[in-house]
Amino acid sequence: MGMIGGGPGAFIGAVHRIAANMDGLIELVCGSFSSDPEKSKKAGNELYLSPDRVYGSFREMIRSEHGLPESKRMDFVSIVTPNHLHFEPAKLALENGFHVVLDKPMTFDLNEAIQLKQTVEKSGKYFCLTHTYTGYPMVKQAKQMLKDGLFGNIRKVYVEYPQGWLSTFVEAEGSKQAGWRTDPTKSGKAGAMGDIGTHAFNLAEYVSGLQVTQLCSNLNTYVKGRKLDDDGDVLLKFDNGASGVLIASQIAAGDENNIKIRVYGEKGGLEWQQKDANSILVKWLDKPAEIFRTGSGYVSSYASHNSRTPAGHPEGYLEAFANLYRNFSLCVMAQMNNEKPKPEWLDFPGVDDGVRGMAFIENVVKSSTAKEKWIDFKV
Repeated sequence: MGMIGGGPGAFIGAVHRIAANMDGLIELVCGSFSSDPEKSKKAGNELYLSPDRVYGSFREMIRSEHGLPESKRMDFVSIVTPNHLHFEPAKLALENGFHVVLDKPMTFDLNEAIQLKQTVEKSGKYFCLTHTYTGYPMVKQAKQMLKDGLFGNIRKVYVEYPQGWLSTFVEAEGSKQAGWRTDPTKSGKAGAMGDIGTHAFNLAEYVSGLQVTQLCSNLNTYVKGRKLDDDGDVLLKFDNGASGVLIASQIAAGDENNIKIRVYGEKGGLEWQQKDANSILVKWLDKPAEIFRTGSGYVSSYASHNSRTPAGHPEGYLEAFANLYRNFSLCVMAQMNNEKPKPEWLDFPGVDDGVRGMAFIENVVKSSTAKEKWIDFKV
């Protein structure tokens, strides 16, 4: 693996490196960790990389790695930069024969997302978008239960992602993480909806197996001086007739990252939240509720494949992240060996999820500023 971004002061880069390393399948061999060559060099030194594999720019890195013998060069690149620096390195890497792992949201805008999808399809390479929460075993279990029709026709989807870390004007106090996320030239046209609303949207479609066809949104900016939304509510309509509600807020003072989803069908429903990630609460119309647990013998092959420890041993955010890298790497190795990947390996977010995520941002912003609030979901 090579890495672009994730240098000094970055939060998510370290998370990606831990996740990639967890199963012993992936080795970090090179990187361009900062747009500042000296900072990139410092990060590479701290990670014990060979100095000649630490680059001053992503262009130099991709060009140089492409020129190395196949047995030595990186097999794929992980891109962990701010949103406005996603498209160009991802496109360049694919065009030079490298598989790509990319942090979400996929690009700066929808036009870039559509172009990147075309590049992925032309390249024949694997592409993974790190919507972390789809990596949890019990999220995968929930998806399979709904897919199997245990609750009948799906009628209602609730998904929420509350955070409180932007309750004050922290971007004016030198916070690097807040700085770029609230800057429309780096983040794109949405703030909270781009950063965490896309996670909630992806989780709703992934778990339910449905697609949003219409939406009605209301975006808010509560903190004075902030340039992008820090809160929002979205009403959803799905392709089977179900309705839904999506809430994403970064000014929910005192809340952490407890993303939560509830899905209801004709016969019952289920509920999952990150605060108790190893459990699904299953509720029935005509019998007592049940609790399904990670690591148990009754879960699906998708859930068991993505569990590492026996039941009762907590697995969390880092393990969910690692599941994306593990499944992606198993598919890459299968392609190298001219083998067919197993269905469980292929279960990670890809370029189509990325395009729909960018379309979600575009449609939510459009609806929030429109006089007629309900709009068709257009890609």
